[in-house]
Amino acid sequence: MINVYLIDDHTVLRDGLKNILNMEKDINVIGGSSSEFDAKTGTQKYQPDIILLDINMPNKNGLQLLDEIKVVSPETKVLILTMFSQEDYFYQAIELGAEGYLLKDAPTNQVIEAIYAIDRGESYIHPMMTKKLLDLHQRKNEKPHANELTSREKEVLQLVVEGLSNKEIAESLFISETTVKIHVSHIFKKMKVKSRSQLIIHAVKNRLVSIPPTLDSLD
Repeated sequence: MINVYLIDDHTVLRDGLKNILNMEKDINVIGGSSSEFDAKTGTQKYQPDIILLDINMPNKNGLQLLDEIKVVSPETKVLILTMFSQEDYFYQAIELGAEGYLLKDAPTNQVIEAIYAIDRGESYIHPMMTKKLLDLHQRKNEKPHANELTSREKEVLQLVVEGLSNKEIAESLFISETTVKIHVSHIFKKMKVKSRSQLIIHAVKNRLVSIPPTLDSLD
């Protein structure tokens, strides 16, 4: 069972999400908060598996709260669910340890998909945010950092950026899921990152991947 905690100052949205998520047999919403103080104490009390966190909170930026959450409950994973699509918010969220970033216009099934993906140890980023990063750094025409990835690791990296799970990557490349995990671990070490979200940002910033067709279609 995935224990989820909701942090959003909009009660209607929070209650609606709770009702929808509790319909999933493997998801249990154990609580929620509308204020920063309640959010911190609630997180410390319940130690949830995953928190859905809004950035726009009444008295404190949700990203500041994210930093505090990672201190009081280090094992809790965080999915940002926000209206903000600005790159700086996205960068900050990932750098502070968020495992996912979704915009509030995402359909409900995408929120559920994100929760399951993050619970599996993967990242989940709204396709629009990945595209914005790709466009931004291509316009800057930055030179990619020299990298030491093997040809197979580059293939795996491309598929990670496209949002495929380890299982899907294994099926695509006709290798075992264990082999994929080994490749991803090696890529983490070489790129000096700690999560798939940070890896995606690093790959995009340094133009180590091409724009996935699914993102091209967002134009």
